[in-house]
Amino acid sequence: MAAVGVTLVLALAALIAAPMLTVGAPVELPRTETGDFAAPDETVTVSIDRNGGLRVGQVEVASDGLVEHLTLGGDARDNPVHVRAHAEAPYQAVARTMAQLSAAGFTELALITDTAVADGEG
Repeated sequence: MAAVGVTLVLALAALIAAPMLTVGAPVELPRTETGDFAAPDETVTVSIDRNGGLRVGQVEVASDGLVEHLTLGGDARDNPVHVRAHAEAPYQAVARTMAQLSAAGFTELALITDTAVADGEG
């Protein structure tokens, strides 16, 4: 049942989320047809590199220490968390990260993608 919830969160996030290229580690984001949006100031960005490695902002974090890192200095479970995964990151790493955050009580999760380029454009 939890897998269904995670799947729905991922699907919803993919439909709503858009790029936020100014925060987090540099990753090549997958492209979607969504538009840009501005993130609130208290947003936390978790980046997943092509090998499944995690970063919170610019700080490298182990998978098993992600929730602990995000809750240092107070409970931040009400803050939005944007997950930016490299286009070639293992799906398992993305799903595991989203499930880990959801299970820890983070409710505002968004999967960030890059805006697709229309046919004939760069």
